[in-house]
Amino acid sequence: MRRSVLITGASQGLGAAIARAFHAAGYHVGVSDIDGAAAQALAQELDASGGTALGLTLDVRDQAAFEAARDRLVEAWGSVEALVNNAVVTIVRPVLEISPDEFDKVLAVNLRGTFIGCQVLGRTFKDQGHGRIVNIASLAGQNGGTATGAHYAASKGGIITLTKVFARDLAPFGITVNAIAPGPLDLPSVRALVPVDRLEGIVAGIPVQHLGSPDFVASTAVHLASPEAAFANGAVWDINGGLLMR
Repeated sequence: MRRSVLITGASQGLGAAIARAFHAAGYHVGVSDIDGAAAQALAQELDASGGTALGLTLDVRDQAAFEAARDRLVEAWGSVEALVNNAVVTIVRPVLEISPDEFDKVLAVNLRGTFIGCQVLGRTFKDQGHGRIVNIASLAGQNGGTATGAHYAASKGGIITLTKVFARDLAPFGITVNAIAPGPLDLPSVRALVPVDRLEGIVAGIPVQHLGSPDFVASTAVHLASPEAAFANGAVWDINGGLLMR
């Protein structure tokens, strides 16, 4: 029997890599994104028949929309066993130039969206007696990195804290909650945000001397969502090439 997973922000970049990895691992995959057409296109790429992948329009800031996405997967496949909170907004701007409205915009997607996802699926998982939640955090949320903006870093630090709170509260119901904190990844979005000379400097400072693989982050998410990962809970899984060693 296939397990099913809902992935947010899954139409491109790291989210798309996560969706492909779960589908390859035999999951029914709910590919959700605020860009519904892009989500449907990836779902069609994964499974032209629509039997094992569904594209969904989801604004993670909207609790009712999250509930509707969950209900769509339950309607299609009978249940949902895992959630990956990946939806993200990144705006690179010096901290003294960030407006309150821009700060709120980034936090609304990155942190509020993760909170709503954990809460909505957490209730579902509690009712069914099992579930896995994987939150995509960031090295920036651990070291206050400014390459991606202070609001992005603050949101990712908040995700790490939320992960621990939900992990503690949901564990008695057979639910685990973990976070993955990637460092700089080899993604088009990273190369678009960071000037070439600055990116070269970042790579030079990484002990392993190269950017990270989104596919490895994706495989880690699949592992944390598996039944075998029952003793991993409330952890932050560092994938940063040695930039932060704890």
